[in-house]
Amino acid sequence: MVNHKENRWITDANEAVARVAYAASEVIAIYPITPASPMGEFSDAWRAEARVNAFGLIPEVVEMQSEAGAAGVVHGALLAGSLSTTFTASQGLLLMIPNMFKIAGELMPTVFHVAARTVATHALSIFGDHSDVMACRSTGWGMLCSSNVQEAQDFALIAHSSTLLSRIPILHFFDGFRTSHELNCIDEFPIEVVGSMLDMRAIQAHRDRGLTPDRPQLRGSAQNPDVFFQAREAINPHYDAFPAILRESMRRLETFTGRGYDLFEYYGHAEADRVLVMMGSGVGAAEEAVDELNRQGEPVGLVKVRLYRPFDVDAFCNALPESVRMIAVLDRTKEPGSIGEPLYQDVVAALAEARYRGGESPKLNAIIVGGRYGLASKEFTPAMVAAIFDELQKPRPKRGFTVGINDDVTRRSLAARSDFSLKQPGVSQAMFFGLGSDGTVGANKNTAKIIAENTPLFAQGYFVYDSKKSGAMTVSHIRISDQPIRSTYLVQSADFIGCHQFSFLSKIDVLENAAECGTLLLNAPHGPHDVWQQIPFNVQQTIIDRKLRLHVVDADAIARRAGMPGRINVIMQVCHFALTKFMPLDQAMEKIRSSIERSYGKRGSSVLEKNFEAVNQALSALFEVEVPKTATGQPRQVPILPVGTVDFVQRVTTIMMAGKGDRLPVSAMPVDGSFPTGTTQFEKRSIAMEIPSWNADLCIQCGLCSLVCPHAAIRVKAFPMDAMQQPPDGFVTRPWSGRDYPGMQMTLQIAPDDCTGCGVCVDICPAKSKEAVKIRAINMTPKGDVLERARLHYDFFLSLPDIDRTKLAIDTVKGSQLALPLFEYSGACAGCGETPYLKLVSQMFGDHMVIANATGCSSIFGGNLPTTPWTKNANGLGPAWANSLFEDNAEFGLGLRLGLDKRRETANLLLRVLASELPVSLVDELLHAKQDSEEELGAQRTRVLELRNRLGQLACSNARSLEGLADALVKKSVWIVGGDGWAYDIGFGGLDHVLASGRNINVLVLDTEVYSNTGGQAS
Repeated sequence: MVNHKENRWITDANEAVARVAYAASEVIAIYPITPASPMGEFSDAWRAEARVNAFGLIPEVVEMQSEAGAAGVVHGALLAGSLSTTFTASQGLLLMIPNMFKIAGELMPTVFHVAARTVATHALSIFGDHSDVMACRSTGWGMLCSSNVQEAQDFALIAHSSTLLSRIPILHFFDGFRTSHELNCIDEFPIEVVGSMLDMRAIQAHRDRGLTPDRPQLRGSAQNPDVFFQAREAINPHYDAFPAILRESMRRLETFTGRGYDLFEYYGHAEADRVLVMMGSGVGAAEEAVDELNRQGEPVGLVKVRLYRPFDVDAFCNALPESVRMIAVLDRTKEPGSIGEPLYQDVVAALAEARYRGGESPKLNAIIVGGRYGLASKEFTPAMVAAIFDELQKPRPKRGFTVGINDDVTRRSLAARSDFSLKQPGVSQAMFFGLGSDGTVGANKNTAKIIAENTPLFAQGYFVYDSKKSGAMTVSHIRISDQPIRSTYLVQSADFIGCHQFSFLSKIDVLENAAECGTLLLNAPHGPHDVWQQIPFNVQQTIIDRKLRLHVVDADAIARRAGMPGRINVIMQVCHFALTKFMPLDQAMEKIRSSIERSYGKRGSSVLEKNFEAVNQALSALFEVEVPKTATGQPRQVPILPVGTVDFVQRVTTIMMAGKGDRLPVSAMPVDGSFPTGTTQFEKRSIAMEIPSWNADLCIQCGLCSLVCPHAAIRVKAFPMDAMQQPPDGFVTRPWSGRDYPGMQMTLQIAPDDCTGCGVCVDICPAKSKEAVKIRAINMTPKGDVLERARLHYDFFLSLPDIDRTKLAIDTVKGSQLALPLFEYSGACAGCGETPYLKLVSQMFGDHMVIANATGCSSIFGGNLPTTPWTKNANGLGPAWANSLFEDNAEFGLGLRLGLDKRRETANLLLRVLASELPVSLVDELLHAKQDSEEELGAQRTRVLELRNRLGQLACSNARSLEGLADALVKKSVWIVGGDGWAYDIGFGGLDHVLASGRNINVLVLDTEVYSNTGGQAS
């Protein structure tokens, strides 16, 4: 037995699982995919450190070009008689399916560890559910599910042990993000336990089956109908024996750790009449609900599914209490068109099978209903579990129900019980609101580790990210308790709220989940005597109503003084420890400094000193604010949308922008995933501390600052002087310096709420003052000093006319920057090096672009909800954007090109059929006119308008068909976009094929490795 206190370890499932897999393997094939990437990254790092496995050897870790390649490597390594594994999720797992069929068919022992994630359907999601693993049900793999971080570690070893003994490959899965990235305290077993759990005779038997010319044999033959069927049935004894082998591995682990598991585990009232059946991270919330309902006198229970495949009928039925009359089976996936989801179908089949075998227990005749929950990491709470048990009290409960959403279309949803709350004595809960680039998440992970490792307390950390890489809001949910923490849902009543960005107060309800008499810590650019008046009225009222203590610190000012602007994480961390007193402050400060040394030691003493200085200044700048008895602030500013804004944006997008997307009903969602473009213009994140200011007297009008701006937040216009009708005070213009637009005025303006403050424009500016070297035509200025004036100036700037595109020298830097960007205000990282290229392409070709975008950075900042930066011009023309998968981007783009070409071919055919009823010159020009310049494209669009008018006067069916295809007569520019730091996401093989096809396709590769690997063909 282990000493649990001495072996406590705070970690997430990815690290815990990778530790076991690395120790149990000889060959590890990896390919990154969120949220499973850390498992491969840990393995790769340990290989680089020469860490040995349980056999005293250093595993071989190889990164492949795709998940399919990784599965192929594992298959080959297994056939050679080595111990091999891999890690994956979502589409990556689906790409492994062909090899998984082979591996299972050949009875090759291995474990694939999966951070279960949503499979892209109408949209991509990087978050978790079971749609990927459920797509593997027919492969023949054993499927073992962990529901928390402790189980993820333990089941990883149980899986590696059982696969060797049974020869059945095992898919070990746990919920992506919810479990894979959740920090929690677990009991770590010594690495020696791994070696003890792996049967050496089974390993030797596996080696003896390996391919070798010393004992030659043939594997993977091609079989005919005479024997194939029999060969498939020959594996049955292995699957029949598997549940007992897995149970024995569980018992063996119990002898080392004291933690016992079973294939199915019952939890709850001994005489429950209603039982929930489920697997995965939702089990924690369900257990808490069962406890509370039992306490209230309701006899309910829960069956936790551990082994999903092979499904052991007897073990499942034995886990059910004899008293059960109603069963609800919860699946974390949706299979459209099915009678029910996978686990539900298996439970129904299991009870039917038990009855067929002669079972006479009343529980075998229980009514069974199925439901869905938690798709794409949708929140699942004890209140939702209570609603399900309430539904089971009805004579005819809903079948195929959902929880966690409002289904106002098919009326299948159950409303969570608003009166159901759990009392959690001894648990302190906190929420921290930060930006994806300000270090908030990292600091809170560190806080949880410091408390868990240096006090008797248990800690849990769960972190809600936007899909965007940085600049989007993050919410850290931290629980500290004197008991182990099993709550697998977000904090609902926070004793401590940390708001690390003051601007959040006017955009989202950061105090929605604040507990009465809690603490609010604000990072604010205002002192303790001034800050109250800057807080919006509704926030003030909540502070007063809930009796919150208010503390304020100007962390941004401290960070700037320390020489690391924007990095406020350690400052806020020190303040948090000072206010919560989980441990002596001196000890906490020492641990924070130690963590700084671990994190930044390799970056040199200068970086360390800056962080230490920030830590030292934090407490002297922390103040408590006396809360008045009445609210006196201004009403919260609700985003005001322009008159005529698209109805969808009014009804849906703005709700998502406010962080209330969970409240949108089913009826609000597009059924096919189609969303309007041009919505970042409404977001106005206002995250920069400093923004550029224009020194018109120094400006040489080169356009470079606008060219390199990653967010299209710097704009240039040239316009006639008579367009200047009542400009706002201080609006600066200068005569246009080029010969192309004589008599024109020009101005350069900054979008103050869309700028991220990266400073790239300052770095590129070549115009410097002769008197002061640091002064340029573009300089950074504290935003607070100029914000209101800059807003007025930019709004007026947008009202000025754009130059006619047909008159622009679009192929020059200066000319291109006068063109309206059709890619603007993206959520890319501040200073992004990719987005300026996309913006430039949109200026040059945007009004006739169709984009096939690879999955990666460019798909996240380009197509991540709630808003998209791809937009349209005043005529409603703009880039049409779509994303398929990570690996098929080039082929996807080729398909778009072929489809558009075929549409144009069909339109041309119909035009010739109708030629006798249309003007000869119109038909001839539509068929043969050049469309290489802006002027020629404009002329073709004019002809198409005339064609539509004439077609409206014709009554034949061909005219109606041509009306629907008329736009195809205007040239479309197809772009394959990808790269994003991973050379393979655009698809090397596919790209080679596309480039060799001779089709008119443009390729924008945002990765020099791709460029070099295609011989420089991609540009």
